[in-house]
Amino acid sequence: MMIESIPYEEVRSKIASAHSVSILSHLNPDADTLGTALGIYALLSKDKRLKVEIVNASTELPLYLNFLPHFKKIKHHMDYADSLIISCDCGSVDRLGFDLEGRDIINIDHHQSNTCYGSINVVIPEYASASQVAFALFKTLCPIKADAATCFYTALLSDTRFFTTSSVNEEVFTVAQELVQAGALPDEIACHFTQRRPLSSLRILQRALSSLSLYHDAEIATLMVTKEDISAAGATVPDMEGVVDYARSLATVEIAIFAMELEKGIRISLRSKKVDVSKVAMAFGGGGHKVAAGFMLAQSGLQESIDTILEKIEELGLLDEK
Repeated sequence: MMIESIPYEEVRSKIASAHSVSILSHLNPDADTLGTALGIYALLSKDKRLKVEIVNASTELPLYLNFLPHFKKIKHHMDYADSLIISCDCGSVDRLGFDLEGRDIINIDHHQSNTCYGSINVVIPEYASASQVAFALFKTLCPIKADAATCFYTALLSDTRFFTTSSVNEEVFTVAQELVQAGALPDEIACHFTQRRPLSSLRILQRALSSLSLYHDAEIATLMVTKEDISAAGATVPDMEGVVDYARSLATVEIAIFAMELEKGIRISLRSKKVDVSKVAMAFGGGGHKVAAGFMLAQSGLQESIDTILEKIEELGLLDEK
């Protein structure tokens, strides 16, 4: 979908006819889903005609993002039974964590694997972040002020890994410039990302790195943490964001795998430098982008899970793609 096909008028009409709006971000939220949702909340909450709520079904939120405007407004349950739903950065409706059967949904995303579950789908896989999609949409509908710009810029910074991913192009920098001109402060936002880590995140990183294993002539690296590791480190799921990137940073590594043993199963994060790891994620019911994807596995043991994923990578011939 190119920008010319963004359904501006459909979205404008849908919001204009709504009495209430629930803005949802995906389970185990990251900076892109929350930054996009908070940016949209900042825009729509200025409309005194609308009742607007921002909701995430997870009870644990990444606290390093609590500098974002309106962060404290995030609830964990929906109060409006007949509201218009705006979903942010979520590839499938089940990842929102709510029963949305029969609800009107504006689906804003950039995942190639998005199932287009919305009444209106604004899904642009070529864009670097969901916030870039939201910005392209909403800047035609209402003025972008500093609070929304801060949220959108934060999401863009995070999903491009500080403007280092293959999705970064001239347009991404143009969007960043426009957001800075609207009031986002890049130095302050970068400081919050790099200088506010909780001690628990370093403790769990230490345990993950101690598990490092290499496969296929060191082209695949794996990291894992057990439930006991997580408990001993006092860590939460948000504390483990970015751990997988340490494995990908090794010179020889093309694919990185990080397995987290949680109460509900084993959460897998995949990263690559060039090959399409979303193929692996989709094979196990997950999704994501070409170089960043993930999924959940039923409880089957960490090493067994790693072995299963290694077999799937070989079956798909991913290392032949590089």
